Amino acid sequence: SGWAVVEWECCLKHPEDGAREGAEFVRHHIIRVTEKAFDDFADGGTDEAANRRLLGI
Repeated sequence: SGWAVVEWECCLKHPEDGAREGAEFVRHHIIRVTEKAFDDFADGGTDEAANRRLLGI
């Protein structure tokens, strides 16, 4: 639910051909976006004992 943009800078190819090719490229390369934020893990609290065990201290 957003935009995918193809920048077109060809002085030789007809713009409609470029638009058709660009749309096909986007359709094949678009990715699913995750529902989670990248840093969701950061608000999960800490386990000091587990961290010490992992660090060997």
